[in-house]
Amino acid sequence: MNNQNQILGVFDDPDEVTAAVKELLRNDVQVQDVFSPFPIEHVWELLKLKTRIPYATFLYGVIGTAGTFGFLYWTSVINYPLIFGGKPTNSLSFIVIMFVLTILSGVIFTLATYLIREKMWPGKKASMPDTRSMDDKFVIVIDKHKNMDDDAILKINELLKKNGAVEVNMNNV
Repeated sequence: MNNQNQILGVFDDPDEVTAAVKELLRNDVQVQDVFSPFPIEHVWELLKLKTRIPYATFLYGVIGTAGTFGFLYWTSVINYPLIFGGKPTNSLSFIVIMFVLTILSGVIFTLATYLIREKMWPGKKASMPDTRSMDDKFVIVIDKHKNMDDDAILKINELLKKNGAVEVNMNNV
């Protein structure tokens, strides 16, 4: 046995990637991840990946709305009320500002959450199993476990090639 602990299947076509993932899952092969130049929603569903980012974005939007309304109410009604021609100090003019700042707070805090969660920061070196997956290739990554024998590795290689892999490589992590 060698010390390489990932099997990489490199593909040219996203439809072949979807078919290969289906075939691998049908044969009880655990797919760790799929790298592609653009999102492939079918693979996301096949691997049963879930995210809580939309819930966090909603929460950030609610907090942004409440914070914006609180700040506008405090500045316009409590701290320094200005009365122009008998208009009420708490008026519908808040709505436009609240809408814009709700979106802004949702976007900024969601981006910050994503970057923190994925441990991405400026200057960090990207760890890609195959750098071509950022250009025009699709890569299926399969973890090679310590108890995996050569027959299982050969079976995985054959499944990948049969489903359209242009090359199958081993990778050290």
